[in-house]
Amino acid sequence: MITVALAGKPNAGKSTFFTAATMADVDVANYPFTTIDANRGVTAVRTECPCLDREERCGNERCHDGTRYVPVELLDVAGLVPGAHEGKGLGNRFLDELTNADVVLNVVDASGATNAEGEPVEPGSHDPVAEVDFIETEMDLWLAGVIDDNWEGIERGSRAPDFDLEASLTEMLTGVGATEADVAAVLRTLEYPADPKRWDDADREALAREIRRRTKPMVVVANKADVAPPETLDRLREATDKPVVPATADGELALRRAAEAGVVAYDPGDPDFAVTGDVSDEQRAALESIREVMETLGGTGVQSALNAAVYDLLDRITVYPVQDASKWTDGTGNVLPDAFLLPDGATPPDLAYAVHTDIGEGYLHAVDARSNRRIGEDHVLSEGDVVKIVSTAGP
Repeated sequence: MITVALAGKPNAGKSTFFTAATMADVDVANYPFTTIDANRGVTAVRTECPCLDREERCGNERCHDGTRYVPVELLDVAGLVPGAHEGKGLGNRFLDELTNADVVLNVVDASGATNAEGEPVEPGSHDPVAEVDFIETEMDLWLAGVIDDNWEGIERGSRAPDFDLEASLTEMLTGVGATEADVAAVLRTLEYPADPKRWDDADREALAREIRRRTKPMVVVANKADVAPPETLDRLREATDKPVVPATADGELALRRAAEAGVVAYDPGDPDFAVTGDVSDEQRAALESIREVMETLGGTGVQSALNAAVYDLLDRITVYPVQDASKWTDGTGNVLPDAFLLPDGATPPDLAYAVHTDIGEGYLHAVDARSNRRIGEDHVLSEGDVVKIVSTAGP
């Protein structure tokens, strides 16, 4: 399962975002380091379900009248403060937790009501633009420190006649979430000495920075956008080349809780909601204030941030494996039972391995369930494809 991590300084709204996205019970409070132990939960990205192309909706619990929610893991860890890579605050603990994240949501307090350490200040007195590069810098320096700590071992290994620098770096960096392909791709873009004894701090920091860029892409979540000056959002967009998604995690959490209580009709990511239950004048006023923000933002931004991370930055597509190509069902008659998030460019064998290693190893051929025609193993899959995998390991 893809892991999306929430990063940011304390009190930026990460735990509120986590609660809104997962509806899990976590501590949410207006002081730094509310989160000490990492919170892990399951949320979802939103896409159109293929059942929209059939006469009836599929009935899957993750399909809401043709809107499909595909599970991803969400990780909320302790907030970062300046110097986190040196262990300040809960920094090293935080950064270690990020090792296996696939993508990072950098949650920024767009209201400017908390300082760099996450302490409450007069709204607007802290510039949130400073937070855009803050997380990246701390992650880069932390990773450079990891590389530096292991460099003596690399130098010792270089004395062996069969020493391979790329292989040694790969072995080290796969321990912090990089793959062999990641390391190979990064090393092709860098100029560096062949002899590890000639590397300096700048070389190691350049390696750390490029590995982090490749393995931990980021979306900037401009949280508390409902109380942020409009010009702040513009400046945030101008300050980075990363996607910037304005959001109100408080608003999303209020809507999710109201939907659970049957007070409103709302699905995560909807641009609006309908009041369906009895509410007090005070509750109605609060809901209408959320509606006004949603009209400006196009929603609460929480689902948009998750989708931007997975579908845009990670270039994932949603593919649905089935056993019956005509009915789009599994072996027990469930319509479109599963959805897999695959890299753009994935082929039927990639889907087979995603379902199960044995299915992949026994792969024979695949059938496009929409056309009921066999497709080649080099066929490039697309968003919303429904595919039957024929394997020696299963039906």
